[in-house]
Amino acid sequence: MQEWITTIMEQFGYTGIFFMMAIENVFPPIPSEIVLPFGGFMTTNSDLTVTGVIITATSGSVLGAIILYGIGLLIDVDRLEKIVDKWGHLIRIKKEDIRKADSWFDKYGYWTVLFCRMIPLIRSLISIPAGMSNMNFTLFLLFTLIGTLIWNVILIMIGVTLGENWESILGFMDMYSTITYALIAFAIFVFVILFARKRIRK
Repeated sequence: MQEWITTIMEQFGYTGIFFMMAIENVFPPIPSEIVLPFGGFMTTNSDLTVTGVIITATSGSVLGAIILYGIGLLIDVDRLEKIVDKWGHLIRIKKEDIRKADSWFDKYGYWTVLFCRMIPLIRSLISIPAGMSNMNFTLFLLFTLIGTLIWNVILIMIGVTLGENWESILGFMDMYSTITYALIAFAIFVFVILFARKRIRK
């Protein structure tokens, strides 16, 4: 996949970067950890500029986020409630639990979007619950843009700094992703245990 990504970026320049970042947000298995450092490296041996790569990559990321936000709007909390009302007893989830989660996201969702835009995999998927909770679209765009810009600038500048050795960052990013996934899995596990114990007591 890495060779395919870099080939498209080399052939199509800014267009290739925009396309890859848009697809990366909708289809997370395409990693920005490859696209962005390589984009930074390309500024050292082509006509691409750092500013141009940052703007292009960020625009593609935001477009992808908007698409997932739209998917979240289609799913909607009300529709999810109907599904839970019919099948939730199988996993001991009630409509009230969905409402509580939605209320939590309404309260902390903007900051969640901001920080999750800098976490691998989650950075893309966080747009779906934002849409489901009908988060204010303007504020969603603002916090998505800020978080995305921070993430993009850091990885692009790493690529600029490392130059031909840009691939050396991939090992570190793999470790960062692995640790992040482990922490997320642990948090989900703890939440499920606490949630189950609460239901059993009731």
